[in-house]
Amino acid sequence: MTIVDINDTMTTAQPTSAQAKKDLPPSMVERMTLILDAFDGRAGRLTLEEVACRTQLPRSTVHRILDQLVKLDWVDHASFGYCLGRRARGLGGDGGHSQIREAAAPVLHELHLQTGMVVHLSVLDGRETVYLDKVGGRFAAALPSRVGGRVLAHSTAGGKAMLAWIDPERVDALFGATLPRCTENTIAEIGILHQELNRIRQRRGLAFERGESARGLACVAAAIRGHEGPVGSIALCGDIRTAQLERVAPLVVDAAREVSRSLYPELGAPRRGRKARPIPTNTFSAETMDRLLAASTEQWI
Repeated sequence: MTIVDINDTMTTAQPTSAQAKKDLPPSMVERMTLILDAFDGRAGRLTLEEVACRTQLPRSTVHRILDQLVKLDWVDHASFGYCLGRRARGLGGDGGHSQIREAAAPVLHELHLQTGMVVHLSVLDGRETVYLDKVGGRFAAALPSRVGGRVLAHSTAGGKAMLAWIDPERVDALFGATLPRCTENTIAEIGILHQELNRIRQRRGLAFERGESARGLACVAAAIRGHEGPVGSIALCGDIRTAQLERVAPLVVDAAREVSRSLYPELGAPRRGRKARPIPTNTFSAETMDRLLAASTEQWI
């Protein structure tokens, strides 16, 4: 007959909280690394629950560490979740930017060939836009923009196109009440910026710029949109004296949609029970474009 020591049984069957703690990475640095590694590739925006699931760390631990990472600019937090912040991107994490560049490259070149204008691909980074790509002819050399360069988002068509699709509260937090100017035409008050962003939404995402980021420059842009908001923007730029933005605006909208579908094919799928509608080549009629252009130029008259 085998005698079992009840104390041994209780010790063997005993859970766990001490055991669970042993299973966790022992240092804060290791836990932070697990969390930062969770933001990979195109899935650069994650909820708290998704980060906890990917790292296998307790939700409370993830929440506490993410709060610290947000304060130190390693991670950004918006209504749609968390993504890599300025510091993490500076160390080589691009938040999915390589996928955006790859998907957009043929579209940018085609857009330049169609219009002869300079094409910018940009992403939003806090209150600034970062140029991921620039395609153009002779006029491109005259523009101050460069790949990797930064400019205040509220001063550019591409930046405003993206700002129009994030929460107004987030815009307030980014800019405050008074906005810095790049030129005398730059929007300088948060209330006026919100009015402009509302006009962009009413124009189905079209954003215009006339001498706001640089004198003599005119641009039209549309956002590349993902599941939870804008992931980038495409802008056509030219000389303010000769650029016919109303003629090229439909091409910009189509280009942004094409890149969105390439990155997120499921967004272009028709709902169950409904047939997909063909996307027209000319998104806007001439009369509609006249009204859109008039609305965009009201503040300059």
